[in-house]
Amino acid sequence: MKKASSNSHTSQNAASPAVFFEERQSGNGRIGIAVLNAPRTLNGLTLDMVDLLYPRLLQWERDTDIVAIVLAGAGDRAFCAGGDLHGLYRSMLEGTGTEPQRLTYARTFFEREYRLDHAIHHLRTPVLVWGQGFVMGGGIGLMAGASHRVVLPDSRLAMPEISIGLFPDVGGTWLLERVPLRGGRFLALTGAQLQAEDAIFAGLADYLLPEDGWTALMSALETTDWPQDAVARHECLHILLAGLQQPAHGHMGPFQTHIRLIHACCAHTDLEAAWAAIAGLAEHPDAWLARAAQTMLAGAPGSARLAWTLMQHGYGRSLGEILRMELDAALHCCAEGDLQEGIRALLIDKDRMPRWSPATLADADMAWGEARIRLDWPDGHPLADLA
Repeated sequence: MKKASSNSHTSQNAASPAVFFEERQSGNGRIGIAVLNAPRTLNGLTLDMVDLLYPRLLQWERDTDIVAIVLAGAGDRAFCAGGDLHGLYRSMLEGTGTEPQRLTYARTFFEREYRLDHAIHHLRTPVLVWGQGFVMGGGIGLMAGASHRVVLPDSRLAMPEISIGLFPDVGGTWLLERVPLRGGRFLALTGAQLQAEDAIFAGLADYLLPEDGWTALMSALETTDWPQDAVARHECLHILLAGLQQPAHGHMGPFQTHIRLIHACCAHTDLEAAWAAIAGLAEHPDAWLARAAQTMLAGAPGSARLAWTLMQHGYGRSLGEILRMELDAALHCCAEGDLQEGIRALLIDKDRMPRWSPATLADADMAWGEARIRLDWPDGHPLADLA
């Protein structure tokens, strides 16, 4: 990202903060800017970042002079390409054999991350996410609730958790079920990446700006006279972004091009039928479709079952209810080994040969999935207060 590489505050070194905060004067108010500052790890979301972001966003929400909030990532490769998988891996090694609720680090990380994501969904202050480069996993969680979600020509959005033994969490159950024509189920099962135009079609983004549009965006934000009313500020930001959008050329990405086929695959009421239909695309002449099917077939069967089960149970539920189910399911993934094994194969040993358990979709049957979206919390669920 040109803006970050030219800003000495956002270079990653021992003295740099995990998140860089700045406030800029803007007409009759101020813009709050938060930049995730770990470009070498594609701004993967850490617990330190979460603990810095959450109170600052709430502080800006209370400050009536803050007219808008901007979230971005340092460097030019990613807004945020996921969560702190190395930290989770270390914590799982130390907690082998522990009950899900007693995995202290994992519980703390997921609970605070989900609380942050929920807060972004409910802020009255306009929130703009600059979704450059990779926006995946935890990055989707931050972006999903923003009121104004910007992508660029180089943006690639995905929920690739099936490849690491997790599932689309961070509210992914809520977000993907709203993708047109059951397309979210396809994205959950395959981890397929979306280009900018496809992300907008899927409802995961709102505006496509030119790759060099950061300077023009900042200039427009800083020279705008903002209305006092929060709702009117949302409309003001919409008009501003609409004026900066890249001209539409009628380009359709592979997701939109194949949405009818995708719908036919995922319109089934049971996972087994959808799995078989997608598996049949593994030799499709379209490389994007074939790669999506192959990723599913190499992924964790338990992850597929959890994603499908959560979407079935999440229909019509509030975001808070869904996040509670996702926390329970994520802790099951941590305690039972698939997430640890997926991270090992992808990032630690890098052999890309995970040994999934359950090893087949038949083993990860409906009863298996139902048992893993709930945990007993004698003292009340940690996210009980989220609506």
